[in-house]
Amino acid sequence: MRNQFISILFMPILLLLGATSCNKPKEESESPVKFALSDTMMQMISIDTVHKTQVEDVLKLSGKITYDEDKMIKIYPLVGGEVSEVKVELGDFVNKGQVLAVIHSAEVAQYRQDKIAAEGNAAIAQRNLETNQALNKSGVNSDKELLEAQREVLKSNAELQRLKDVFKINSIDENGNVVLRAPVAGFIVEKKVNPGFHLRSDNNENLFTLSGLDQVWVSANVYEADISKIKEGYDANVTTLSYEDKIFKGKVDKVYNVLDPESKVMKVRIKLENKDYRLKPEMFANVLVQYKEKESMLSIPTSAIIFDNSKNYVLIYHSKTEIEIREIQLYKSVGDISYVASGLKVEERLINRYHLLVYDALND
Repeated sequence: MRNQFISILFMPILLLLGATSCNKPKEESESPVKFALSDTMMQMISIDTVHKTQVEDVLKLSGKITYDEDKMIKIYPLVGGEVSEVKVELGDFVNKGQVLAVIHSAEVAQYRQDKIAAEGNAAIAQRNLETNQALNKSGVNSDKELLEAQREVLKSNAELQRLKDVFKINSIDENGNVVLRAPVAGFIVEKKVNPGFHLRSDNNENLFTLSGLDQVWVSANVYEADISKIKEGYDANVTTLSYEDKIFKGKVDKVYNVLDPESKVMKVRIKLENKDYRLKPEMFANVLVQYKEKESMLSIPTSAIIFDNSKNYVLIYHSKTEIEIREIQLYKSVGDISYVASGLKVEERLINRYHLLVYDALND
């Protein structure tokens, strides 16, 4: 099939040359037919130019997906008591203000009684002030008594406001229960409480941790021998076992300039967008970080290389009737780019697309 395709592409040139040879003397018709690319083939191929560029390489790292710590919020109880309800489970998405748990607390019961008393005192003080204002207007009592009544109103209102602030800070409802609510929208990534759980008043552990997962971090390990090869800002491609064919692109945005005393590795951080929530914290991650070497070499597209008989070749394009097969020595190939140790010169042109067809035609 390939030979038929080659024949179609190059047949116009060959037929033209063959027809011409029929009108020539016999000795001339025995000369070899000159190769040329047809107009159709010229439209199909692509031609690239050899450039000298700084050599890039990739550093292979291992790591894991972690939470974006800038978006993590730990939720602590401010009072002791018994957890009467838990409204969420690990992994749930919650909106801002959504109830997470309800705590029945003896401490809050006292706050509730104090608030009721403060509301009564404020009401009495206000009525007393109104009475004094009426009496003062009639000249029955003195300005001093009116001033004292005004002070009592200010004092009682201040105490009532203090207790209202306590209720707000502790999220105390009208029944005297502490209601823990989500301060922001996010996922429940940590849950340490169940109904019936008793909390001590001096408890210093968080009950829940919320985090957004629309952006995650990759924590990768760099061994001591590779520390000089990595810097902030380098491009990084991340793959996981769950999505082997999917490449997540990011950049190294943090280099932790300390080594772990036990593992002898340095940590680097890569931020990744995760709008579809595919990446889960604690997933294993393979990381390829692109970095530049000090030297510069000739570079060509990897796709332009023809491997045949254990050797590497390229097709040098001089004109449509002059195409040269040339052997090259590779330094290394890094993804789509290959670096050439010898065999090419700067600004030489080579065929990149459909070059195998041309190569087969030249070797027929």
